[in-house]
Amino acid sequence: MSLAADIATGLVALIHVYILVLEMFLWDKPRGLRVFGMSAQVAAASKVLAKNQGLYNGFLAAGLAWTLWLGPSADAVRLLFLDFVVLAGIYGAATATRRILYVQALPAVVAIVLVMLAR
Repeated sequence: MSLAADIATGLVALIHVYILVLEMFLWDKPRGLRVFGMSAQVAAASKVLAKNQGLYNGFLAAGLAWTLWLGPSADAVRLLFLDFVVLAGIYGAATATRRILYVQALPAVVAIVLVMLAR
């Protein structure tokens, strides 16, 4: 595995840790309201759903971190988790905001390319 692929994978994992924090802990706080463009009323009504969503983002981050720990023998698993991130980003862009495509999916695509080039 290349250092560039590891760094890109680590960055994608960190992005998902940040999303977890936003969704699980900051959803109805000023930062969460600003990031997601919501009113306090909408945030209050959807807080439980956001925590669930954040947990799934945490699972993506944990899976990617696990593959970094396992090393090159986990290339297939790393690609699977990166594919999950891309699919979630595409779905989010189609159903919520196009910004998700750039924040979530694009870094994962870059990581996938770097992992494939390192093989």
